Amino acid sequence: MNRAPTRIKLCVIDEIAPGEVLKVETNGLTLAVFNVDGRFHVTDDACTHGPGSLSEGFLEGEVIECNFHQGCFNVRTGEVVKPPCVVPVRTYRSVVENGAVYIEV
Repeated sequence: MNRAPTRIKLCVIDEIAPGEVLKVETNGLTLAVFNVDGRFHVTDDACTHGPGSLSEGFLEGEVIECNFHQGCFNVRTGEVVKPPCVVPVRTYRSVVENGAVYIEV
């Protein structure tokens, strides 16, 4: 028997302008919420390569560059775009409803 996913509210959409990133800490998770041209994507905030915070990186389109070693990830898929990172970053299914961004876990 499958259980319905739990929704966790992260922020309201007005908090993140297009091309910007917001760090959110909730329910024991530290996440990065990305606004890519009005589409919201969510990943773990921690870089998989080192101590970098993706929310402090540089977002260009769907690619975030970690501020620590300049490795890059696709924020939609989590896939590594540029080394030195080799392990994908975890992504979360995001939902926008009533002006707020949620993840489903």
